[in-house]
Amino acid sequence: MKKHLVNAVYGVLDYGSYPFGMLLVAPIVLHKLGAAEYGVWMISTAVVSAGGIIASGFCDANIQRVAILRGIGATDSMVNSVRSMLGINLVLGIALAIASWIAAPYAARHITVASFTPVRECLICLRIASLLILVRAIESVSVSTQRAFEQYRDAVQVSVAVRLLTLAAAALLVQSGHSVISILTGTAAFLISGTYLQFRQLWRLLGRPSLLPAFHSGETRSLLRFGIFAWVQALGGIIFGQLDRLLLGVYLGAVALAPYALCIQFAQPIFGLTASGLHFLFPYISGRAATVSREELKRTVLKAFACNLLLVSGSAAMLLSFGPRLIRIWAGVRVAQSAAAILPPIVIGSALMGLGVTGIYAMQALSLFRMAACISLGGRAVMLVVMIYLLRHMGIEGLAIARVGYGAIALLVYLPLGYQLGIVRKKTVGASSLATACELHEGPRL
Repeated sequence: MKKHLVNAVYGVLDYGSYPFGMLLVAPIVLHKLGAAEYGVWMISTAVVSAGGIIASGFCDANIQRVAILRGIGATDSMVNSVRSMLGINLVLGIALAIASWIAAPYAARHITVASFTPVRECLICLRIASLLILVRAIESVSVSTQRAFEQYRDAVQVSVAVRLLTLAAAALLVQSGHSVISILTGTAAFLISGTYLQFRQLWRLLGRPSLLPAFHSGETRSLLRFGIFAWVQALGGIIFGQLDRLLLGVYLGAVALAPYALCIQFAQPIFGLTASGLHFLFPYISGRAATVSREELKRTVLKAFACNLLLVSGSAAMLLSFGPRLIRIWAGVRVAQSAAAILPPIVIGSALMGLGVTGIYAMQALSLFRMAACISLGGRAVMLVVMIYLLRHMGIEGLAIARVGYGAIALLVYLPLGYQLGIVRKKTVGASSLATACELHEGPRL
């Protein structure tokens, strides 16, 4: 139990360190560089973040695969899986880095068209960001493997140190009169150093084997078979995660976007902190799914859901109680008045999404990546249509209400999970045990 609590605390720390650090550093950088160069910094950071997520989308499959192999003691296969994952991420990282590098001149011209920032400076920043996508893709292999070992502390300590040092360096550099190029150069130096430290820890954890990238046929097929659905789900999350704000900006303009975006920013940690804090469930269940009974897995999932419910309900209650006051302090009376009507449904929507965290992790741990991806992407596609309809007929309030519907759809993962665990009785002819059910749905298990 103590180990799970430690992993949960480090998961939350991993999620919260960068936003907290940015909260302290952003005003300094904005004041010294001005809005235009600050915007270039934010765009470059967004390129690294989004590109890194896409390039490392297969790493959930790596966590699940390594956790299973670790559970049955297949050390050689575990190393082959890690090397295969590194090969996959290198291919994805290089492809995305090249695409970003080629697109950088076009993007730089459009980003600087209404500002005094030189095009060349913006271009250099975007190209540094494109190279850092590859570094992130490589780093994620080590981080995901350490999580598969349920070793969160060492990986998070390095990640948090890199983030905080990067932000501290940014503040010091702008105080010394340096530009945003210097900030991104410093970011690259810290990120490369952090990646080296992550792999050093991984090398020791695996018993000092060769970690050169390779494509071992069996492990590569296994990672691609399950990982493609996790990758599509990650890609869909990036795309659909921004569409509501784009729709609102197109229909009602940038002024209406401010209170809505602020409410999203305040409500997002309900899901983010819950997902980070409970992430240890994914490798924990993955490593035991093949060796324990269905009843024991059922008890584990129910206990996890109870914790999930407690975290989400507590966070949502606090935000509903103090959110309006925080928004008033943060953005002023006018924005707070506009946000008052839309904050409750946005908070409820985020809370419902947060309640689906246990279900998603359990589904993926049981090799049900495909079904989890179909529910997530299908729900988002349906809610996109609903969002457009409600936005046209109810305005910003309709968009906020649509988020409640999307959160409710996220809970559908518990239906197939309930069938697999025997919580929900399945009347149709099917598997008589969890192992048989998973084998029929996704292929044989170890």
